[in-house]
Amino acid sequence: MTGREDRKENDLFFTCSLIEYIARRTKNKRSFIVNSLGKTLIEKIYDLADVYHSDNIDTVSEDFIKKAGITDGDFDNVSAARYAVPSHWDIGKVYKRLVLGIAREKSLSIVDAIFEAYNSFVSEKIDDYNSSFYYDAPQNILNAYIYGVIE
Repeated sequence: MTGREDRKENDLFFTCSLIEYIARRTKNKRSFIVNSLGKTLIEKIYDLADVYHSDNIDTVSEDFIKKAGITDGDFDNVSAARYAVPSHWDIGKVYKRLVLGIAREKSLSIVDAIFEAYNSFVSEKIDDYNSSFYYDAPQNILNAYIYGVIE
């Protein structure tokens, strides 16, 4: 470990933030981005996150948009937000914590936990910037995923 957090946790943070960035750029749901990238590209992003993190995020996102053949959609939760919009880094942190919790609770690899997180009902709740769910306590977000309900 160098720095404030584990290197692989930081790689996961970048991976989740890049997913968010691509989704916003192409106006697609986050689950669509993860599923379009697929396991191979997600693994590549996660494995090489320390390298990609040093690059311009516009360039990195454009490369993966092209590699995955992602086209523009019509999901624009940023424009629909009535309040301050969290940054892609803010949402990346929310997903990072959720993915780590899912991996731990279900004994999954990080990449498999990414697919679990983004394809769950919790993802749609996180992506609703008009609700307060995305800034709820990380354990509450994980509990919503585990128990299938939001309290």
